[in-house]
Amino acid sequence: MNYRRFGRTGWQVSDIGYGMWGMGAWTGSDDAESLAALQRSIDLGCNFFDTAWVYGNGHSEKLLGEVLRKNSGKKLYVATKVPPKNREWPARASATVDESYPPAHIEEYVGKSLQNLGLDSIDLIQLHTWQDSWLSDARLIAALEKLKTAGKVRAVGISLNRWEPFNGVNAVRAGIVDSVQAVYNIFDQNPEDELFPACREKDVAVIARVPFDEGSLTGTLTLDSKWPQGDWRNIYFSAAKLPETLARVDALKPLLRDGITLPELALRFILSNSDVATTIPGMRKIHNVEANIAASGKAALPADLVAELRKHRWVRDLHYPPQNKLKELIKRFLPGR
Repeated sequence: MNYRRFGRTGWQVSDIGYGMWGMGAWTGSDDAESLAALQRSIDLGCNFFDTAWVYGNGHSEKLLGEVLRKNSGKKLYVATKVPPKNREWPARASATVDESYPPAHIEEYVGKSLQNLGLDSIDLIQLHTWQDSWLSDARLIAALEKLKTAGKVRAVGISLNRWEPFNGVNAVRAGIVDSVQAVYNIFDQNPEDELFPACREKDVAVIARVPFDEGSLTGTLTLDSKWPQGDWRNIYFSAAKLPETLARVDALKPLLRDGITLPELALRFILSNSDVATTIPGMRKIHNVEANIAASGKAALPADLVAELRKHRWVRDLHYPPQNKLKELIKRFLPGR
């Protein structure tokens, strides 16, 4: 496992982290399997774990807490998230701090997460949605600083709305966050435009999420792919979008060389960017853990291959999937979200 400096915190974190959404409430989740996969990742050197209270209303956090207790002698970095009070994903441009993150709400959910994890302090607390307009409300910044001063958290971050990496640049430049989490993969390269340069300037760590584009970059999807009722991929890979997505995936296959697989290509593209501190693929099975972590030990992709992959950037409609349908589906798929 390779390790990278996590921005100005100075932490050395595994460049392949662990995304824990899937083991919170996804269809087919099995706690024993999840715990075994988490332990295997630790055995292989993974030390950065990203969860959230809303992943099963604390269930994912409790699973992580169980694993932390079994590995008390190892330094494992815990990142979790405070859900917005109004349970709106993504945050509306017009949403206020009082609607989304009033100080009392932040403190309440940090307390819940500490209890679920069995910790006295959380390494990284993140706001699960973000609008740069909230910077004008001094109460929010004061609430985050209060958590640090009280020793309840060591660092603060924000998770940016999908396809809106620009809507976090001001927060980075204002110096109020230690990390940002954004969608970044072969198709979604937008963070490179404004967000990454700002993070580089302010020494803010970047967490790259959705490295496999919700599964398309694993190469396992077909035109016949179906998901259980309530699974949000039925909207993300709608009947109109799935064929276009698969065509774009097929266009990548000629670039596979020297035995590299598509998932490995996807991860190594991300890791070839030194602005990224860690990427957090979702993993629920041991074989996925082993395959993903193996990408950490590989060299950066050749410059000519990275240049070719940049041509596959996909600038999508910000209204895809339709926000009203996305919100409705999230409410069904993640209770309490």
